[in-house]
Amino acid sequence: MNGRDSETRKDDLRTGEPYWLATKGISVPFVADPGRDRFDTIVVGAGISGALTAEALSRAGQSVLILDRRPPVRGSTPASTAMIQHEIDTPLTELQDQRGSRAANAAWRRSVKAVSDLVALTQDLRIDCQMQPKPALYLAGDQLDAEDLWAEAKARRKIGIAAEWIGRDRLREDFGMDREAAILSQDSASANPAQLSAGLLRAAKKRGAVIASPVEVTDMAEMPGGVALATRDGRVLTAEHVVFCTGYEFLPQMRSRSHHVTSTWALATLKLRQMPGWLKDTIVWEAADPYLYFRADPSGRIIAGGEDEDASEKNSDPKLLARKTKKIIGKLKALTGLDVGPAEYMWAAPFSVTTDGLPIIDRVEGHERVWAVMGFGGNGITFSMIAAQIVAAGIMGQADRDASLFRYR
Repeated sequence: MNGRDSETRKDDLRTGEPYWLATKGISVPFVADPGRDRFDTIVVGAGISGALTAEALSRAGQSVLILDRRPPVRGSTPASTAMIQHEIDTPLTELQDQRGSRAANAAWRRSVKAVSDLVALTQDLRIDCQMQPKPALYLAGDQLDAEDLWAEAKARRKIGIAAEWIGRDRLREDFGMDREAAILSQDSASANPAQLSAGLLRAAKKRGAVIASPVEVTDMAEMPGGVALATRDGRVLTAEHVVFCTGYEFLPQMRSRSHHVTSTWALATLKLRQMPGWLKDTIVWEAADPYLYFRADPSGRIIAGGEDEDASEKNSDPKLLARKTKKIIGKLKALTGLDVGPAEYMWAAPFSVTTDGLPIIDRVEGHERVWAVMGFGGNGITFSMIAAQIVAAGIMGQADRDASLFRYR
């Protein structure tokens, strides 16, 4: 079946340009000079992690400076497919073996709560970002078979997380896909990540936060009274606390043996004239390595990604981008039966992961006033919400019961 809205010539493809950068409502006013040298908290990074953190801190009454070496919302955030999943890359049963049941259960429950909290925050702030709660379909693959998924669904239900195991017949009937089994779960969502980040930054700015760009931080020093940041253009900025929300880019002081940078590839199809109803409302991913993941956006496009590789430098290769895009399109067609044609947008990006799939949200080792937020894997937006909550609580002198789950390791 050909459900494409129109044909796109090869030279019309947006090669290397994330789809979200072509959407409206992603601009945020900023200044070149912060105007003063001292703030309560400096947030380094104006993507989704920095935006959520700045929003939480400004809501708590802090004076906040947000720095980025790029314009706001122009780093790794627009490269996200914005599948806001409560499901962590590491299955619950595997994480229980790695970290113990108590920690694994708490991490999974917190992830569910984070998605709910983010949807509520978006509604409270009236951010127009296509935020839509959605169920997720987790398909059997070469990493987890039908029996493994049965055990996984049972483990989730045991700790209070809704998870329904469905077999091959129902998958074919309800979703038109031929796999031996899947887990259907609630509590996930999707959004336009650039619009979401921009809306959060504007909310913080409305409360007095300052957004400065381009400002590149090259070093830091913690003193008894605060933290000093050195910038590439020779400025020194100081604050009571500093939070680094810089994704895959970080200072040497923030390295961890459990953390490394990898690459992913993604695309947005042409608008489809026809799309199965379930696809409009469901996030899909698979228990495979590398895994395919996809969902629809309100315009009628399919946003898909995958083919991850543990090589941070490969994402800049245009020939590899073309090959990866072709492979993702082929997998998408083979799984769904949809002829989506060529990608209209295709892009690649580095991102950071950890060995256990949980992020690092913690004070930098040897520091009391410097925080690092990193290693988000495939749960970037969900973990960013958790990070904003934990960091804001810590800076305001409050305890977060789950903070120990995301320590440096």
